[in-house]
Amino acid sequence: MQRIRENIRVAVIFGPGNRVRPVWFDWRRRKYEVREITYTWRDRRGEATLLHFAVSSGADLFELSYDTAGQTWELTAVDAGGA
Repeated sequence: MQRIRENIRVAVIFGPGNRVRPVWFDWRRRKYEVREITYTWRDRRGEATLLHFAVSSGADLFELSYDTAGQTWELTAVDAGGA
């Protein structure tokens, strides 16, 4: 996995019980569909809770994180064959 740490735009579904599911995201002028969420976890950065998502676009793997305090998304890592 290559570390990226870039802010991105994410389409997300917020569901019952504080559930969050990313659907697609834009990175470097390209839209990636989230076909599968393979793993999720939480941690903290100061007062903020960070929600992490390991996702697949079908061909590439990405790590997305959501800062609940700042309500911002970041692409933190990528393992891409052609991105």
